[in-house]
Amino acid sequence: MNLTRRAALGASASLLAAPALRAQPADVIRIGVLTDLAGPYRDVTGPTSVACVRQAVEEYTAAHPSLRVEIITADHQNKPDVGINTVRQWFDQRGVDVVTDVGNSAIALGINPICVEKDKFHLNASAGTSDLTGRACTPNSIHWAYDTYCLSNTSGTALTKAGGDRWYFITADYAFGHAIERDTTRFIEAAGGKVLGASRYPFPQTTDFSAFLLQAKASGAKVLGLAMAGDDLINCVKQAQEFGLTRSMKLAAIIGSITAVVASGLQTMQGMYIAETFWWDLDDRTRAFTRRVQQKLPAGIFPNYVHAANYSGVLHYLKAVEALGIARAKASGREVVAQMKRMPTDDDAFGQGSIREDGRKLHPSYLLEVKKPGESRYTGDVYRLAATIPADQAFRPLSEGACPMIRS
Repeated sequence: MNLTRRAALGASASLLAAPALRAQPADVIRIGVLTDLAGPYRDVTGPTSVACVRQAVEEYTAAHPSLRVEIITADHQNKPDVGINTVRQWFDQRGVDVVTDVGNSAIALGINPICVEKDKFHLNASAGTSDLTGRACTPNSIHWAYDTYCLSNTSGTALTKAGGDRWYFITADYAFGHAIERDTTRFIEAAGGKVLGASRYPFPQTTDFSAFLLQAKASGAKVLGLAMAGDDLINCVKQAQEFGLTRSMKLAAIIGSITAVVASGLQTMQGMYIAETFWWDLDDRTRAFTRRVQQKLPAGIFPNYVHAANYSGVLHYLKAVEALGIARAKASGREVVAQMKRMPTDDDAFGQGSIREDGRKLHPSYLLEVKKPGESRYTGDVYRLAATIPADQAFRPLSEGACPMIRS
């Protein structure tokens, strides 16, 4: 995806609700989309996440016209202090009821206690840390789409069993990257493999990965695990091609997505293994959802699992609001979360599913191999399905998460 900074910021401005100091009507549900609108995760979250939230709101309110919903957006700039302060301001001055997207693990962990304090709802669609349903779980939060455990399980186990038993990691040096490396290492070792080493790079200021790639090449590893996302992933893969790493190593984007594949092109990304929990071309329902939301997007853009999670999660949230009534839903985010857990999930992006008591949304995960250019039959036809992990096996067992809400 190649939205410009101007376009991204324009998308934010167009969705802003009334000025912050104006009295807020009590019968309006307010959704705050906290995302990256101008940084390295802009394309994997950002304006397309906002578009998917809008799609969910438009679809639901068309069928329930008495429900009034406003959408507010902000750029967290991948800075925890900016993200946390924005959320406090939203709750205290803007009357926001739910915060969604939040594609930065440090920010996600930082706003969880605020949501408990204010009794608001944190619907996380794009942060990766599995701690959100582990030690940092709360009765006011739900983790949709994926986490590092799920995608690490999908990639680490399958690739190691297929012969990729020696790994090297290049890792973003913050909570998100650390969690990917930690979780994937567990599955590699459980499958009989070994991690030979890792290089951690400063985030978000790194653009030159050459030194890290040379270390990976010298390690003798069979698989290069990329514990990163967004622009970092694209830059690193391009440079890996330039250094010839793909002639001797498989590349595994543990938290990759179709966004990076389309942006880089099949010539660059061919043969890459990527784990995703939503694939636009999976079935008739996913294709139908994609066609609807693409009307809000620039040509050639396909939603990834993060984008789809914003649609799916917000749609389920609005169903819970309708079930409880607006007054009760606005009074307690905790009560909304409890209602969402009681209701089975079902939508065109993820199909049927459920929400576990620790706040983990359950659905299958897929290991996908990027096609060669000559194998692609139409725009967006970029993947070959390599493996499917069922919903009851894709995510960390409830007993292993150490969520304080779960009694042994």
